[in-house]
Amino acid sequence: MQIASYRATMIFIAGLGNPGEKFKNTRHNVGFLVVDEFQKGNDFPDFFMSKKFGAETSEGILNDEKIVLVKPQTFMNESGKAVKKITVHYKPPITNLIVIHDDIDLPLDKIRIVKGRGAAGHKGVESIIKELGNKDFVRFRIGVKPIEGGQIINKTKTRDFVLKKFNKKEGNTLNKVIGKTIKAIELFLKEGAERAMSEYNR
Repeated sequence: MQIASYRATMIFIAGLGNPGEKFKNTRHNVGFLVVDEFQKGNDFPDFFMSKKFGAETSEGILNDEKIVLVKPQTFMNESGKAVKKITVHYKPPITNLIVIHDDIDLPLDKIRIVKGRGAAGHKGVESIIKELGNKDFVRFRIGVKPIEGGQIINKTKTRDFVLKKFNKKEGNTLNKVIGKTIKAIELFLKEGAERAMSEYNR
């Protein structure tokens, strides 16, 4: 594919999580899990660590558009630092930024697509909004609350909960949700936010 066929701007898809083996496959790292599967499923190159950005990145082409996958290698509550470095370098419109993250208020089998919303207590999203001074990016919220068991009432235990790994029983549901999220992202890239929201915000 010739570079001339790219659109003038690129799309940046940032999956949020914590770096390191200790946090692999934890609920807080579901953003990492999604972009990893997106990279594999669309034959993008392996992720490469960029010290300049403080993030692992992978670039590829989808529907004649250049896509940059991003995994900040800061800890979750400083995700905005890596995202800001990348946006300062490439200067994309804020609407060309997609952020994928866990959501403790949604059950594991649900996703929600939102735009221009506040962080609602999510430290990674909060950091991005603070660093960019803007919240008009698109977010894919992926539920991590157990389908059985109801709301997590004691918010002081939230931090410990999101750092737990998914159990075996949740594994199949998690895989289905990751697949659904990737399809939602691909629909968003092809037909836009409104179409994706209409299809998946049910």
